[in-house]
Amino acid sequence: MGNREDLLAGARRCLEERGWARTTVRDIAAASGGVSMAAIGYHFGSREALLNAALIEAIDEWGSETGRTLADPAEGASGGRYEAMWARVVESFGTHRKLWIATVEALLQAEHSDELRRYLAGAQDEGRRGLAAILLGVEEDAVADDSVRSLGAVQLALLSGVMVQWLTDPERAPKASEVVAGLRAVAAVADRH
Repeated sequence: MGNREDLLAGARRCLEERGWARTTVRDIAAASGGVSMAAIGYHFGSREALLNAALIEAIDEWGSETGRTLADPAEGASGGRYEAMWARVVESFGTHRKLWIATVEALLQAEHSDELRRYLAGAQDEGRRGLAAILLGVEEDAVADDSVRSLGAVQLALLSGVMVQWLTDPERAPKASEVVAGLRAVAAVADRH
């Protein structure tokens, strides 16, 4: 690998180990195998630009893996498949905790970076479409835009909310069965109004 690739790999390690705010230029240089700190400016322009690039790379890889995990077929009736999907999501909050936290940090950093904000907005759009496709059992290009804006958007909001609960209080955050029971309760309330 060259210096640029070493810096990206080092920045990713730092994001996973230290998070955005606690990662320094020195940390990145050390995690990159001793690449000079000046190389960060040469290849990326700034620490922030390098961390953006590393975070985007990590989210892309992790997003693909998460999509495969969510789409993984499970046995049983449709309600059972949905609960099984949520069980995999909840499990990922523990196994990929650092990356979930990095996505929250990215949202905060996007306030200061138009590039990162545009990237995250595009990733959310893809996420809404992908989630709707998984839930409907169709290819992404077959999902109607109204399903993306309703089913996909609500599923993404639910996923984000449950993720925040798991990151802050895993002992009391909802389990997969509780997510499904809660959705049934919300549907019953919505049907009454």
